[in-house]
Amino acid sequence: MSSNTLGVRQAQKRKTREALLDAGLRLLEEQSLSSLGLREVTRVVGVAPAAFYRHFRDMADLGVALVEESLGSLHVVVRAVLAEQSEAEEVIDGTVEAVAAHVELHPAHVRFIARERHGGVRAVRQAIGAELDRFGDEVAEALGAQELSAGWSAEDVRMLAGLYVDHLVMTASAFIEAAGPEERRRIADTARRQLRLISLGRRHWRDG
Repeated sequence: MSSNTLGVRQAQKRKTREALLDAGLRLLEEQSLSSLGLREVTRVVGVAPAAFYRHFRDMADLGVALVEESLGSLHVVVRAVLAEQSEAEEVIDGTVEAVAAHVELHPAHVRFIARERHGGVRAVRQAIGAELDRFGDEVAEALGAQELSAGWSAEDVRMLAGLYVDHLVMTASAFIEAAGPEERRRIADTARRQLRLISLGRRHWRDG
């Protein structure tokens, strides 16, 4: 088999895998992963059910891949905000704007995470938890490098990072359920006030 033929087959395999993920994500707009059947996904893509197993072990495996896809881009967005801004108000405004923009660009991904974080598929719940833990570690690393964290224990910095991550997920979930522009503005305003409260607490935190 020539390298050119192998390259074409690998490209086709990637294309089919992406099509299965896209189809799964679209179908999950209206139902939970635990109720979604493999044949529903392959029917949308136009491949035989047997072809599914060349890419995923089962529907839970597809769900785990969607978790990585859904949360991976949010990591990049928030890391960029933390890296580029220095003033607390700029970080707060930038973070809320970044989350709102992410929800607008990737509504199906956000809805999937919001629904499956406490859903019925254990492997997917665990994958979401693991991704959010890694996300928390990344945020903790960024926070720990800031002057405000001088003298803080690693445990307290990680606790603070967890608050930020939980808040981001909660805010993204609220944005996805917003009924219109006015409600989105209200959600954004509430998110900023909550982040300011966390920031204020951070400035006056003393480990008791």
